[in-house]
Amino acid sequence: MPEAAWLADDHRAFGQTVRKFLERDYEPHRARWTRERRVPHAFWEQAGALGILGASTPVEYGGSGLSRTFDLVTYLEQGRIGDTGWGIGVHNIVQHYLAAFATDGQKRAWLPRLASGGWVGAIAMTEPGAGSDLQSIRTTAIADGNEYVLNGQKTFISNAANADFLIVVAKTDPEAGARGISLIALETAGAEGFQRGRALDKLGMDRQDTMELFFQDLRIPRANLIGETEGRGFYQLMGQLPWERLVIGVCALAASRCALEITLDYVKNRRAFGQRLMDYQNTRFKLAEAKSESEIFSAFIDRLVEELEAGTLTPERAAMAKWWGSEMQGRIVDNCLQLHGGYGYMNEYRIAELYRDARVQRIYGGTNEIMRELIARSLDRT
Repeated sequence: MPEAAWLADDHRAFGQTVRKFLERDYEPHRARWTRERRVPHAFWEQAGALGILGASTPVEYGGSGLSRTFDLVTYLEQGRIGDTGWGIGVHNIVQHYLAAFATDGQKRAWLPRLASGGWVGAIAMTEPGAGSDLQSIRTTAIADGNEYVLNGQKTFISNAANADFLIVVAKTDPEAGARGISLIALETAGAEGFQRGRALDKLGMDRQDTMELFFQDLRIPRANLIGETEGRGFYQLMGQLPWERLVIGVCALAASRCALEITLDYVKNRRAFGQRLMDYQNTRFKLAEAKSESEIFSAFIDRLVEELEAGTLTPERAAMAKWWGSEMQGRIVDNCLQLHGGYGYMNEYRIAELYRDARVQRIYGGTNEIMRELIARSLDRT
């Protein structure tokens, strides 16, 4: 596959570090961690020691101070092996929220531990009755002296079992709608009133620990409000969602490429009725379509990365990457599984995992229906 246009020598060297790390310390344990439904905390610490977790975190806060494009390199390498089980994307997003909105004191207290892998980060956003509609959350953080009293429930929380640090989306003013939402930081160790619920039995992404979380009269210092002003949470979330949606698009591209590569290997070696599967016109046309789609989308992603670096990436452009990339991923992976025949339905084949993991891409980060609505609203403004 051709390289991304924005890759430089430093990116390639960093990518080699990530690739070797995944080959040495991830792949040999993949089957066991799939059964355990969790990537162990020690693995995060190893990644932190190599500088993978804190690549884009500022140097003064324990990171390497590199561009966010280095995080994208990690996701491309993760996608190259067909993995979505290690929740590094969520962990990095936590660091980006803090880098963008936290006070200097908060950054110095929290970011070094996240960059080192000593802490695993998660975002407690979604609730049983509120997914894409963040204004409908019911979790509250009510001020009481120098503390907030946190009550509520969250669900579908990635990295929840490992999480040492949570960004909790809560209403500090339940009567103020979007203006009443704030982001509150929670250090989970020893937090009275904090409880992890059941590990959720998902269709895919088996190695990513996903749980329910509960908060009951949990007291948090008011100094843990991210930023200096209450009621900024909704705008903070909206400010970071374009990056999150670009990441989903990049991951969709990487997974599509992985599906194409493993399918090419399969059809070149599998024979039916006296010839390779690759020699049948249907096979060649399906793979030609997949190759074309992925290359077209790759060019679009390259353009969005340029916009990201220039500070001009808009929410609607990121929404295009999220919805179109995830839909493309679904088509390509489905066709590639079909070309595997019955073996594609067997979990021992990587294409089966890619198929199961692809489905949620159209849901999280804002459903694709919401993405289309965001794009349509931008058209109405032009």
